[in-house]
Amino acid sequence: MPYSIPGTIAIVILVILVLVVIVSCINIVQQSKAYVVERLGAFHSVWGVGLHFKLPFIERVVKKVSLKEQVADFDPQPVITKDNVTMQIDTVIYFQITDPKLYTYGVEHPMNAIENLTATTLRNIIGDMELDQSLTSRDTINSRMRSILDEATDPWGIKVNRVELKNILPPQDIQNSMEKQMKAERDRRQAILQAEGQKKSAILIAEGEKESAILKADAEKRAAILKAEAEKQAAAEAVAATAARAEASKADAKPTADELYGNASVSESKEAKAPAADAPASEEKGE
Repeated sequence: MPYSIPGTIAIVILVILVLVVIVSCINIVQQSKAYVVERLGAFHSVWGVGLHFKLPFIERVVKKVSLKEQVADFDPQPVITKDNVTMQIDTVIYFQITDPKLYTYGVEHPMNAIENLTATTLRNIIGDMELDQSLTSRDTINSRMRSILDEATDPWGIKVNRVELKNILPPQDIQNSMEKQMKAERDRRQAILQAEGQKKSAILIAEGEKESAILKADAEKRAAILKAEAEKQAAAEAVAATAARAEASKADAKPTADELYGNASVSESKEAKAPAADAPASEEKGE
């Protein structure tokens, strides 16, 4: 029995529809992804990485969740410090979804919930600090916020890895006062450094002058010692020269052996002549 053309077309269309439905029910879950699946309106399972088939018209993918670490940059929030200073602080949160089921069914609009929880936590922490402390205690604020947010978001299947204060903006008049204070502090440090430099310079100059005076006195002392030694040596040489001249004079005044011998011979000859001269005289007297 031959088929009619309209019936054939209907069968082809039905086959195509069935194929389309079957293909649409094939799901491939990528890396770092998770699919939350419901069956007849109730939670059924969480699909991990791989190929999955969904029962048509019975199961549906409720949410596709990314398991990567995510970054949420929230707008600046007004906070008041312990000393009643209002300032704007914006935060950055690094979080990761650890349980897709809790993330899907734990809270409505999780990102809005995290933002509001961050704002209230920040206000509570900053409210216990003064302005100067809040400006210099970023690490403490980050650690406390991370601990509180991680504990609060745990029922939502979210793990808060880090919290960073991006900007802290005090009022303009406070900023001007802080700039003046910083300028005065820099001027004070400059004056201290300049005074210390002048002090060190004066000390070095005084030490230099002291060492110069010591060296000069030492040089004068050595010169005096050398001069005294030279005068002593010159006096000794003069005494030695005087003694030498005296000895030479004595040597010149003392007769030699030949001279003494010659003088003795002359005296003997004179004595020999004297008796001879006396003899004729006596003879003349006798006559």
